[in-house]
Amino acid sequence: MVPRTGVTVDIRPRDLPIALIGTGGGALALWASAPAEIAIPMALLIVLDIRVRPARRRA
Repeated sequence: MVPRTGVTVDIRPRDLPIALIGTGGGALALWASAPAEIAIPMALLIVLDIRVRPARRRA
């Protein structure tokens, strides 16, 4: 994904408890034979903190 000019995208891991829940949820979905195309992106959305915001303009 390539952001537009003037947009900042921050991606960083969340704190441990939520990351463990996301990883466990993804592993459980794969173990229960859910399609990987659905389970892995959903687990990543839980594990990662993704923020999209307008970039600050310099004065």
